[in-house]
Amino acid sequence: MFIEFVQEQILLFVAMAVIVAMLIWSYVGDKVSGINNVDANDAVRLYNQGAKLLDVRSEGEYKSGFIGEAKLVTPSEIEQTMQNMANQKDQPVLVYCQSGMRSAAVAKKLSKNGFSQVYNLKGGIAAWKSAGLPINKPVSKKKQKRQRA
Repeated sequence: MFIEFVQEQILLFVAMAVIVAMLIWSYVGDKVSGINNVDANDAVRLYNQGAKLLDVRSEGEYKSGFIGEAKLVTPSEIEQTMQNMANQKDQPVLVYCQSGMRSAAVAKKLSKNGFSQVYNLKGGIAAWKSAGLPINKPVSKKKQKRQRA
């Protein structure tokens, strides 16, 4: 009876197998790649312990607010940033973007290049904001001059 059902609904079972495989890969893939996805609470802990923060969003997104003293790293600057951090490969690095997708790719690249403590903020800065955590905004040059006076 079960065999007949499977034979009649083969497309349904193939679709189910693909979905199960994708779910397993989404869980196991990050473990194999050498990066750790962390939530906002773990990101706060890493920040407080001195992790280097890399914001891999666009400049416009960065200007709308960033975490702590995060360094903006555009896609064209990734290679140079890795070279500049070559002597810090054993230090923790927290990478984030808007939703966690772009930063996951950068985190994998860092890991493949020998960085041993790479963390990706799961959900990106959106998750950070949803957790009610503070963000910083760049200070304009005019404001900097007023503050100095």
